Amino acid sequence: MAESGSESSAVADVAKAMGADNGRGFRADRLRSYFGPAFVASVAYIDPGNFATNILGGAQFGYRLLWVLLWSNAMAILIQYLSAKLGIVTAKTLPQNCRTHFGKRTSFWLWVAGEISAIATDLAEFLGAAMGLDLLIGPAMLAHGFGPTASLLFSAVIATVLVFAILALDLAGYQWFERGIMMLVGVIGLCYGFEVFLVHPDWQRAFFATIVPTFDSHAMRGSVYAAVGMLGATVMPHVIYLHSALVQPRLHELAPPPKKALPSILRKYLHFELTEVFVAMNAAWLINSAMIVMAAVALYHGPDFSPTIQDAYRTLGPLLGRGAAVVFAVALLCSGLSSSTVGVLAGQVILEGFLDVKFPIFLRRLITIVPALIVIGVGWDPLKILIGSQVLLSFTLPAALIPLLILVQRKSVMGEFASAMRTRVAGWLIAGIILVLNAVLLVQVAVGR
Repeated sequence: MAESGSESSAVADVAKAMGADNGRGFRADRLRSYFGPAFVASVAYIDPGNFATNILGGAQFGYRLLWVLLWSNAMAILIQYLSAKLGIVTAKTLPQNCRTHFGKRTSFWLWVAGEISAIATDLAEFLGAAMGLDLLIGPAMLAHGFGPTASLLFSAVIATVLVFAILALDLAGYQWFERGIMMLVGVIGLCYGFEVFLVHPDWQRAFFATIVPTFDSHAMRGSVYAAVGMLGATVMPHVIYLHSALVQPRLHELAPPPKKALPSILRKYLHFELTEVFVAMNAAWLINSAMIVMAAVALYHGPDFSPTIQDAYRTLGPLLGRGAAVVFAVALLCSGLSSSTVGVLAGQVILEGFLDVKFPIFLRRLITIVPALIVIGVGWDPLKILIGSQVLLSFTLPAALIPLLILVQRKSVMGEFASAMRTRVAGWLIAGIILVLNAVLLVQVAVGR
């Protein structure tokens, strides 16, 4: 009887945590408290790499490639939900599940690929943050006698401090960190909402381009290349690992280890997470679409035009006013800071999950910042490094995506929550499309388009 009473009490506690109303149902207003993980993951879809590809696509082909973002967003929703689902059902991260269910040799190589993806991602995102800050303070630095390299290096040092500050939010609780990232995502959204308001787009053309897939018949190769670049880089490997970890804190609140959450509780949590993934990924889709719309109106010069992020900044000022240029730089800075922070967090999840060790996240941030500072210090082109990192990520993507799809379809891993046949088919179809497009992108980069 005592054990039965204790079990009933535990169930009541879990139900209360999920927002149950006297055990009869779940209050919808509790959904808000479960918003966070998917928004943190969504940062990977609005990182500096997305800035570069979206601006290039809009400047070269106008509204035409908006449909690519719609389809890539649909892919992102499924992949991110499956990552979260694996974490919720198994109470383990994707790297931990790989270590448990795959052989030692396989896990080792998966760890190597994961580390490469985390380091490459962090390098690119941090450089993006430094570039965004340099756009804001660089002119003043140059006016005081600093060279371009010194100015960018100084911006990188300030960006380092800011990233450490964002990471420190986690010390106050995981929800504070999530709120910090969500605030940065909100700023990016507001900035691009402002940009779209200034350029007065042709909404009818934009809607048509979003719904109907087309390519530029006069520059077919270039438009396909741009589309492949946007779609092939849709799913970043580090965020596949990360999302399975971001759901753990709430799961541990519902059923502190070694307890295991009841299937009914897991179903409700999965419902909450699916809703959040849908909202967060669509928010990222709208921001990406706004980038293309802005570039289509303000920067369009045809297929032979290849503007950099700096070119976009310099163009927006004279065209739309100083405010537009500053807002663009602020959005890039927020994108770089948030995605760099998330990249560090993903690296920690990969290291600890595959090797079963504890590693201080601030130490990892300190270590991974060194390559970026070296790249800037020796004067290498940060934009080329950013693009090169995206190509490198294409090689490491299968090491995250394929194990995820294998694990979520295994009943020995997921039990009654194993993926249904339609989900398996959709998942492997998406994986095939992404991997083929990444391969095409790599070939086109190798042969110089």
